[in-house]
Amino acid sequence: MRPLDRDILQSRALIIDGNPTSRSILVAQLRELGVGEVTQVSRPQDARRHLESRPYDLVVCEYHFDRNSYSGRDLLDDLRRAQLLPYSTVFVMVTAEASYAMVAEAAEAALDSYLLKPYAASALEERLAQSRRRKKSLAVIFEAIEAGDFETAAAHCLARFEGRQEYWLYAARIGAELLLRLNRPAQAQELFAAVIEAKAAPWAKLGVARAQVDQGNLLPARRTLESLLVENPSYADAYDVMGRVQLEQGHFAEALETYRRASSITPGSIGRLQKQGLLAFYMGETEEAGKTLERATALGRQSKLFDYQTLVMLGVVRFDQRDGKGLQRCLDDLHKAHYRAGCSPRLMRFISVLDALRLALERQTGPAGQAAARLAAETLADDADLEAACNAVVLLSRLAEHGVAVDKAGDCVRALAFRFCVSKASTDMLARSAEHWPDHQALVHETHHAINRLAEQSMSLALAGRHAEAVRAFLHHGREHRNSRLIDMGALALQRYRAHIADAAELDEQVQALRRRFDARLARLPVEAGGLRPAGGLALRVQQANAEAQARAAATGATATVTANAGSTPAGPSAAAA
Repeated sequence: MRPLDRDILQSRALIIDGNPTSRSILVAQLRELGVGEVTQVSRPQDARRHLESRPYDLVVCEYHFDRNSYSGRDLLDDLRRAQLLPYSTVFVMVTAEASYAMVAEAAEAALDSYLLKPYAASALEERLAQSRRRKKSLAVIFEAIEAGDFETAAAHCLARFEGRQEYWLYAARIGAELLLRLNRPAQAQELFAAVIEAKAAPWAKLGVARAQVDQGNLLPARRTLESLLVENPSYADAYDVMGRVQLEQGHFAEALETYRRASSITPGSIGRLQKQGLLAFYMGETEEAGKTLERATALGRQSKLFDYQTLVMLGVVRFDQRDGKGLQRCLDDLHKAHYRAGCSPRLMRFISVLDALRLALERQTGPAGQAAARLAAETLADDADLEAACNAVVLLSRLAEHGVAVDKAGDCVRALAFRFCVSKASTDMLARSAEHWPDHQALVHETHHAINRLAEQSMSLALAGRHAEAVRAFLHHGREHRNSRLIDMGALALQRYRAHIADAAELDEQVQALRRRFDARLARLPVEAGGLRPAGGLALRVQQANAEAQARAAATGATATVTANAGSTPAGPSAAAA
């Protein structure tokens, strides 16, 4: 058999198959096609570690693994989320006819291919040749993405789509993803809609929903998702986006059920297990939270896909169960992660939470209260995020329940509520964090009402024609309480009444300065903070941005966050707080 193409001799391939005979056959076939280096593993978990440590030009993966709930589809999904598959990598799924529908969906989502068993060597050669040709045809787009030039890459995609050039459908999807990251969701929605009209692809309909979410149109997004899930009830990415919509609407019980469904479809997905476990924790489903977080930890402890916030919540569950050994195991894992990371403020906060609970469990109430007071003071810093706030409130409320005195605990809870009660969802999350101590929970709700009164008072000034005073009032209260919602309301009032405000330019500068200081992304819900790829989206791997993400991951001991509407790969709330 002749070499597949002239570049194949310099390529590296990874074969993932639990059957040694199948692996041997694939190794022989790839070598006959001219692949220069072939590595083989029997488990997807081993493959994930290989792919985390080095890039491969070709990955051939079995869909089903005996005695292993982690499937090839789970692996592909996790790799895409963590940006471990550059566009130059060809990923081919191998499967039996029975799982064809699921594999076709997964392969389509990754823009690569799949093979149905039994297959001939010529079929493998044909699929690889087609996939590599597509990668080369779209190379100018991928090179622009690698260089971080999203504008140029998007322009190439739009030109190919509008001209219906070779692989225009693939280019359309990449272009739509780029437009979302360039904060142009309306244009991305138009492109996704055009793809739906040309070809009713599930990912395109999901793209429309994502664009609607990014524009703040949650109800239309929910209707789009409901329609999509009726047509494709096993589309796990659609459940991810639906869960995000339900969370932002404050419908936590519905979101938990949605995440359960997503986890049942992909039981080996670390990210989905973490989301289910974290939300189950906040919903008071302690038994479910413990089992799910334990499973996520067992699967992902050694993976870059693992977020160490999972260990914090699992440790709190063990505290509630009076399981000192289980709590200590979580602490030990966090200490090991912190040692590997070198210096991580975020991991140190995690350790402080569990260490205070350990001291309380050992009835060392004085040291426990002092440790909690130090952590609470750190959480009041400007760069702290909602995750840190919820962890602090969880700790303070449980210590209060156990009679551990913490200096100024109520003042801390009130200050955090003033800072992070920016939506129904964030308020509910803080309140749920305080459910073990009703006084703290009442403080959260009272503070939320106080914020609403401040907003009403400021707006009344505008309605009375005192437009500049209204904007200044919003900004004053926003600055005093570090509340991004009040700052945003001031910005909206300034935009609406600009013609009536003499010093509008000066106020605009104040708005921008406050937005930079109190970034609204810091109030992102902890359940949605993890994961590198937006649900349903493609991982747009950028060389420089990827290096920055790896540096952040090393510093935080957790995966960094890539937002769907960013220009490259900015840190999400967890990374920003670190």
